[in-house]
Amino acid sequence: MGQAVDFLVIGQGISGSFLSFELERAGLTHLVIDEALPHTASRIAAGLINPVTGRRLVTTWMIDELLGFAREAYGRLGEALDGSFFSPVTVVDFFPTAQMRLAFLRRLEEGGPYLRVPGDERDQLDRFQYELGYGSIGPCYLVDVPGLLDACRRRMKAAGGLLEERFELRDLIVAGDGVRYRDLEARRIVFCDGAAGFDNPYFSRLPFAPNKGEALIVEVPGLDMKDMIAKMGISLVPWGDDLYWTGSSYEWSFEHGEPTELFRQRTEATLRSWLKLPFRTLEHFAAVRPATLERRPFVGFHPAYPAVGILNGMGTKGCSLAPYFSHALVQHVLTGAPIRADADVKRFTKVLLRQT
Repeated sequence: MGQAVDFLVIGQGISGSFLSFELERAGLTHLVIDEALPHTASRIAAGLINPVTGRRLVTTWMIDELLGFAREAYGRLGEALDGSFFSPVTVVDFFPTAQMRLAFLRRLEEGGPYLRVPGDERDQLDRFQYELGYGSIGPCYLVDVPGLLDACRRRMKAAGGLLEERFELRDLIVAGDGVRYRDLEARRIVFCDGAAGFDNPYFSRLPFAPNKGEALIVEVPGLDMKDMIAKMGISLVPWGDDLYWTGSSYEWSFEHGEPTELFRQRTEATLRSWLKLPFRTLEHFAAVRPATLERRPFVGFHPAYPAVGILNGMGTKGCSLAPYFSHALVQHVLTGAPIRADADVKRFTKVLLRQT
């Protein structure tokens, strides 16, 4: 007889890390299985929680509820990790065209609660080249995702709660009373495995919509942008001392998940026309995001295999959605509290039952 736990958690991205923490808070034993890969969607994400989205500047789904929950959840996790990985920032949205400026001002007039126009729209001209002014978006929050995941991983390893290896689906046995994986037994298993979930036979019929993103890490000495994110087509996000994440692309059709020279050339050209300070590129990476056709996550347990669960499909909103739905999933297990109908994976019951 091998180790027995309440849960197996597959994947240690932002969803798996928060689920592990919520299971710990609930007193549920668990083991996280994760292969240490350097360029997953979570690890190369900018980490921005933005209350508006898209060119039309619409309010992000659930954001009024998510912002407050995120502040508390990242605070609790930061205390457990003895660190701070969550900070307030303002997005400075430079208008690339007159149409974009008009769209921003129109949304502001309509009562967009997260939009502002500064008193002096020329106060960034010492650092940036722009002609049509800018608006600001806030409150926004920036998550140090690599730092958070690394700290979570160290804590898991110290507690004996992490198995660092590739999870092999062929070794999983699902029984009526739980699951077995090699010499491990668990009452439930939850897949938080991002893009790997596209090929999971239990959930492969779900309407995933793989989306590729690329980004650069650039060094810009003297930019001094610690509490601000600049945006003009691409975003420039603080990443460390004089370091900035810049991107990202959103590709729905792509031949491979690797970085491309075309993205690098285009992004560097944009930076040269926008920044008034010299920069140099240090890193270039890419990953495939686990997005969905509905732009809603997949949360809950399989209708035919109640021991098999999923927490995936966060797309570009993982930093805001993962804390909330990790908590919701654990409360569903503990108390039977319903998962939101538009996030519960059982909304696809008919589709999922066809593959059983």
